[in-house]
Amino acid sequence: MNKEAIASTKASEHKLTIGEVLRLLVQDGMVPKEEAEKLYQDYKHGRSTLHPLVIVGERKWKSLKPPHKALTTEFLTEWLAGKVGLPYFHIDPLKLNFGAIANVVSKAYADRLKIMPVKVTGNEVTIATSEPYLSEWVPELERMINIRIVRVLANPVEINRYLPEVYSLAHSVQLASEAKAGQVVGVQNFEQLVELGKSKNLDANEQHIVNIVDWLFQYAFEQRASDIHLEPRREIGLVRFRIDGVLHQVYQLPASIMNAITSRIKLLGRMDMVEKRRPQDGRLKTLSLDGEEVELRLSTMPTAFGEKLVMRIFNPDILVKDFTDLGFSREHRAMWDQWVRQPNGIILVTGPTGSGKTTTLYSTLKQLATPEVNVCTVEDPIEMIEPAFNQMQVQHNIGLTFADGIRTLLRQDPDIIMVGEIRDLETAEMAIQASLTGHLVISTLHTNDAPSAITRLLDLGVPYYLINATLLGVLAQRLVRTLCPHCKTQGEISDQVWQELVTPWKMPKPASVSAAVGCLECRMTGYQGRTGLYEMLPVSPTLKKFITKDADLGAIKAQAFKEGLIPLRLNGAEKVAAGMTTVEEVMKVAPPPLD
Repeated sequence: MNKEAIASTKASEHKLTIGEVLRLLVQDGMVPKEEAEKLYQDYKHGRSTLHPLVIVGERKWKSLKPPHKALTTEFLTEWLAGKVGLPYFHIDPLKLNFGAIANVVSKAYADRLKIMPVKVTGNEVTIATSEPYLSEWVPELERMINIRIVRVLANPVEINRYLPEVYSLAHSVQLASEAKAGQVVGVQNFEQLVELGKSKNLDANEQHIVNIVDWLFQYAFEQRASDIHLEPRREIGLVRFRIDGVLHQVYQLPASIMNAITSRIKLLGRMDMVEKRRPQDGRLKTLSLDGEEVELRLSTMPTAFGEKLVMRIFNPDILVKDFTDLGFSREHRAMWDQWVRQPNGIILVTGPTGSGKTTTLYSTLKQLATPEVNVCTVEDPIEMIEPAFNQMQVQHNIGLTFADGIRTLLRQDPDIIMVGEIRDLETAEMAIQASLTGHLVISTLHTNDAPSAITRLLDLGVPYYLINATLLGVLAQRLVRTLCPHCKTQGEISDQVWQELVTPWKMPKPASVSAAVGCLECRMTGYQGRTGLYEMLPVSPTLKKFITKDADLGAIKAQAFKEGLIPLRLNGAEKVAAGMTTVEEVMKVAPPPLD
């Protein structure tokens, strides 16, 4: 390169200025010239340390050009990338390989240039920057690491946020990996027998392990995860988050570190750290970044490669949710209120694991637990600690079963009893006994739909006349992902697909439905959050005639439909017509009806 070209390149190397950003926005007709001039006068002397895109993003301006999108920092980054001819890159922390990224360049180097490696593939590394006019470092770094660099433009706020986090976590993992071995306690991995001499067991109280666990919790809360899975494999451990019902792989850790993390969490959950051969349950409470208490329920399971740990995250906000927020229609809400205001009887909530039964029960009990009412629960395990209830946990090791728990509660002068789950005849009989003696009993059962709960009780051995005397109603529920409000668009649905959803019922096809698109807010999934599908079966005097010793499920369903039962599929179709979710989501979770 000749001297003039070098001089020209150096002259063009500069940090992005507020003037350049505002000039381009005015040229594109996105911002009024007067507003731009005013902002330029405020910042032209470089008094602010903020990035120009952040300065403009904080003004909360809307583009003058249709569709008048908000000029957020993220939007401006994507717009600027198109202007300067660089690929735009959105940093999604769930898709970052922290270990590989941190090995590309040192933290000091990345900090100095405000660059962040975001993707490593073969002989190429993608590096994000928020300074499009600074590229002198590229050839220099390519020589140092001997790998091709692809420069992309990313949101300066995200780079500043995730850069220290990536290096901090990678540093903790590295230090933990280098830590000296402690004592070997038992054989955790069935395939480690020949390699015991090489194994390293880390102390659960090592500061590096503490840092990793703290990061794991905060990261999960940030990403709105409902569950954290720590899964040991042959050589590594996987960290996965369940977000809106879908599992996402987040991180891979060396097996020794995974064991130490599991031990640390077991210690926090007051579980037996040494016992790794049998399943255990525990719980712990921690604080989110906002200072809110978050409760986690822990469950371990021995596997071929060590202990698998799953943490269910319970957000206290769900307990103050209105039933409309849970997905109840006005009719559902009115019927549910009518049931739970009864002085005695049994109400059953049915559905598979993870269908939102706990949220429905706790939200209900929270509203019923006034100072004049004694609400008692017997659970296995206690899902969430709630000061407004009197909660008892089943403990099989000392012979405290659900049935024994109900027997005890009956002597505690209760008004409302919540039984975690009816699993056997003894528990069912005790629940019925409680309702016959003047208490309202709410419990869960695992069935596909509401009418099946009646035949399930009969299968357990409960006499039909006791079901008739005590059962007030059954609520079956499922959870479906809701469409992202930021990006959902109008879509079409064929007659065939709609008929498949609503048959054998008659429900007119809506003129239009909403479809999933995908944006940054929903991580390009098209969905954000979940809502409930509900099927409510009131046990009417007419229906009771069908509950006999040899009750036929088909006849019970036919009568229920005749009396106006709206099945899960149809409730899902209503939510599709309302633009809340999609046919695919409903078909995935709602069982097909019997003809």
